[in-house]
Amino acid sequence: MRAMVLEQAGKPLVLRECHVPEPSGGEVQLKVHTCGVCRTDLHVVDGELPGPKLPLILGHEIVGRVARVGARVTGLSVGDRVGVPWLGWTCGQCSYCRAGSENLCAQARFTGYTIDGGYAEFTVADERFCVPIPERYSDIEAAPLLCAGLIGYRSLVRAGDGKRLGIYGFGAAAHIMAQVALYQGRSVYAFTRPGDHQAQQFARNLGAAWAGGSDQRPPDELDAAVIFAPVGALVPAALAAIRKGGTVVCGGIHMSDVPSFPYELLWGERTVCSVANLTRRDAEEFMKIAPKVPVRTTTQPFPLEQANEALAQLRDGRLEGAAVLAIGGTS
Repeated sequence: MRAMVLEQAGKPLVLRECHVPEPSGGEVQLKVHTCGVCRTDLHVVDGELPGPKLPLILGHEIVGRVARVGARVTGLSVGDRVGVPWLGWTCGQCSYCRAGSENLCAQARFTGYTIDGGYAEFTVADERFCVPIPERYSDIEAAPLLCAGLIGYRSLVRAGDGKRLGIYGFGAAAHIMAQVALYQGRSVYAFTRPGDHQAQQFARNLGAAWAGGSDQRPPDELDAAVIFAPVGALVPAALAAIRKGGTVVCGGIHMSDVPSFPYELLWGERTVCSVANLTRRDAEEFMKIAPKVPVRTTTQPFPLEQANEALAQLRDGRLEGAAVLAIGGTS
């Protein structure tokens, strides 16, 4: 099979001919139709996330159909369409797993990071962590739901029930989360790179009550803010924009160092928290609500061999919505 392989952090992916992976007892083999290009992939390529499996096939927003099943697979059959997200395996035995916080499992394995992912024509995945895809979504439309959607949803839940929601970094996750927030009757305030008028207009077109640069203050005091941009300096900026008792959620897996800031920004029972990975429950809940909104994903397709270009456009902020690699026969 063809695969785009990361051989060394900091270097471009390389197109290789690789052996088609075979499923073990509890795994399924998938013919990959599409795979979203996520900012986490960019952090892995750029060496900002330590210790990836090398060589590595990136990609954790995978949509495909089951081609083969392992001997212990009971819930999936050949031909089923499923998605594969970031969380690819957990131990199921530790205190976190038993408490429903499998996203914090110390032994967890991650798709496209510690196990091979979907920048390839075939992949394998643990049956337990495969996600059914709502029929209303095509393969290209569905790919961003598997991480941008799931992390966006988990971040929204962590932000609480406040009506005025700020979003810093208006990319793939933000454009999905904003739609769910608006469906829930909230007002969305979008913060982009200063001067990025295209992203600001994109946010307004989705229904944002206000859109401006991350160096600006919103016209209204916010109840909560979610930060997707990997910029630590946005934490004190967001704290300054929320009311007493409000929450700032850091939704990314990587962020530059948070600078020191006056205690008065935190005082007043304001809260700063992070979102780490996702759970199968997040996927179950989000895949039920997404068709009701209905969430519409804005995508830009690329062929598999142009994965480096897709990553470059994401790095430079030249994408509107999400990049998706179109790999196999898509529906």
